[in-house]
Amino acid sequence: LALNPWDVVLCISGTIISCENAIVVVVIFYTPAFRAPMFLLIGSLATADLLAGLGLILHFAFVYFIPSEAVSLLTVGLLVTSFTASVSSLLTITIDRYLSLYNALTYYSERTVTRTYIMLILTWGASICYGLLPVMGWNCLKEPSACSIVRPLTKNHLILLSVSFFTVFAAMVQLYAQICRVVCRHAQQIAVQRHFLASSHYVTTRKGIATLAVILGTFASCWLPFAVYGLLGDDSSPALYTYVTLLPATYNSMLNPVIYAFRNQEIQKVLWAVCCGCFSSTLPFRSRSPSDV
Repeated sequence: LALNPWDVVLCISGTIISCENAIVVVVIFYTPAFRAPMFLLIGSLATADLLAGLGLILHFAFVYFIPSEAVSLLTVGLLVTSFTASVSSLLTITIDRYLSLYNALTYYSERTVTRTYIMLILTWGASICYGLLPVMGWNCLKEPSACSIVRPLTKNHLILLSVSFFTVFAAMVQLYAQICRVVCRHAQQIAVQRHFLASSHYVTTRKGIATLAVILGTFASCWLPFAVYGLLGDDSSPALYTYVTLLPATYNSMLNPVIYAFRNQEIQKVLWAVCCGCFSSTLPFRSRSPSDV
């Protein structure tokens, strides 16, 4: 099989994604202080993206070194599971941030921990079910005309995934709009109570809105092209268009650690401690709300 440069680029992207998210997973797993719900959700996101990176590497290896229809079903199933879990984990993080603002007095309670575990179970349960569909027979290996832009996924399967993405994206936009409204109101109240200048309130509000815009803008720019093309394209569509829209989607898993993990000050402390050789699992941490993460 002739080597496709696009497959090489996807494999390189998978390697970078795996390395980035492996760091996040190891830091959260081996640091007892990172057992708060917000860190569990970040860990879930990093785990999903790590599996996505490994899936891209395995897909490249099996396509060019061990070509097999059965193996292709397994690798595609892994990619569907991991990318679905990644997108769903972004939604759970958004829900957690929303609840931390609207239920600030009761957020640090046992009920929040229970709710976090329920969201994780639902996230990974649904993602695994989506990923098992091709393996369980919902594929187009015996009926090529039913194939989508991503073989061996059927057109209906990819439509289901695309519609699910649009649903998640709409929910995130609505939740972040509510978060932005609360942040602006809180900033204004603090400015009035502490007699801050109007410019100070403006700067604080603008910073919060800019952060939310970066989060949503990154997510949309990475996944929207592929989701739209998944609805419009079919097996007869040029493969080039599939690669052009799929590659930005992988970049989302590459940027997630930067946006959600490496910006966190507690994770930064642990990473600096590891680099300096003075890592301690009992490093002091201050309590932070998810909206700070």
